[in-house]
Amino acid sequence: QVQLVESGGGLVQAGGSLRLSCAASGRTFSNYAMGWFRQAPGKEREFVAAITWTISNTYYADSVKGRFTISRDNAKNTLYLQMNSLKPEDTAVYYCAANNGPLRVGPSEYAYWGQGTQVTVSS
Repeated sequence: QVQLVESGGGLVQAGGSLRLSCAASGRTFSNYAMGWFRQAPGKEREFVAAITWTISNTYYADSVKGRFTISRDNAKNTLYLQMNSLKPEDTAVYYCAANNGPLRVGPSEYAYWGQGTQVTVSS
């Protein structure tokens, strides 16, 4: 069974930085694409960034391009999201997700999800 556990969320002022981590276990992730999604109160879950586990192809939502960086450490089976120049509109619960297949941007394409970590950006 795949388990994904996020950490690293918190409260930060606008313009600040946070790094989220997602520890993955339960499978060999060599054929998996990994993604970060977020959900703000009253809004649908939205795509943030994704990466393929082996080749490290990446893809970002326009709203975070140039500010966020997705990466992974194969040896540690850990996914990261470095978030810089944070804005109040980045406030949301951030989720890590895994897809046994190619890189996708739709939440329905991901079978495995973490429990989420809260990111709050104050103005």
